[in-house]
Amino acid sequence: MQSLALGPFALSIDRLLILLAIAVALFAGWISSRRDGRNPEAALITIVLIGILGARLGFVLRYHEDYLADPLQIIDIRDGGFWWVSGLACGLTVALTYLWRQPDIRRSLGIALATGTLVWGSIALPLAQLQNSTRGLPEMTLMTAAGEAVNLRDYAGQPIVLNVWASWCPPCVREMPVLEEAQHRYPGVQFLFANLGEDPATVEAFLSQLDVDLQHVLLDQHNQLGQHYGSRGLPTTLFIDADGQLKDTHLGELSVASLKGRLGSILPGQLPQ
Repeated sequence: MQSLALGPFALSIDRLLILLAIAVALFAGWISSRRDGRNPEAALITIVLIGILGARLGFVLRYHEDYLADPLQIIDIRDGGFWWVSGLACGLTVALTYLWRQPDIRRSLGIALATGTLVWGSIALPLAQLQNSTRGLPEMTLMTAAGEAVNLRDYAGQPIVLNVWASWCPPCVREMPVLEEAQHRYPGVQFLFANLGEDPATVEAFLSQLDVDLQHVLLDQHNQLGQHYGSRGLPTTLFIDADGQLKDTHLGELSVASLKGRLGSILPGQLPQ
């Protein structure tokens, strides 16, 4: 499963696990501070916020040329542009500072951090192993806008970016120019655009009105992709390597920089970092 629907909202599983780990850490810190010491809640929140900020800044610095072309994208974190290395480094630095300078929360903060990490690891790692065993490109037939049947396995043999979208989805519309340009920028990658549940006339009229030229537009009338990959939200972009294995997913709008960052999972060593 890649994402979970919560009413009209969808949340990726990796972010949901992080939120769960934070909640458990806050609870563990509160419980452990009841007998002696001070509640480490403020310290935990600070560590998380500094970690998030560090992850964002690290990602922006790695892809600064793409962000300089559109500086407002720097503060638009909806593109999912975070670098876990810089985030972890910043979070650990702040955590160690608290542990060193504030002995009265050292025990409770240590317990909270250890508990949150344990909860995250005990769920995330087995889930990743389970997903790795069911991530192959499926034997699935979709239709083109012209009414031709296409099997997804026919695209195996080269890296694939599979974007699932709909005309009524605002983030899908906003990211389309980015994906249209990427088709030409990365000729070694096969870009596929699977429309969810709309008829050919609606899809063609929408693309014509938007004035985008998308190659390989497919129709997923019955949400077969969502059922196979466990995706519950739009837009969802799947990054599949040349062997047909799903390497990364992104729920939500992509920017030029975040797309480039995700492409690194299927084009290792071929993109500037």
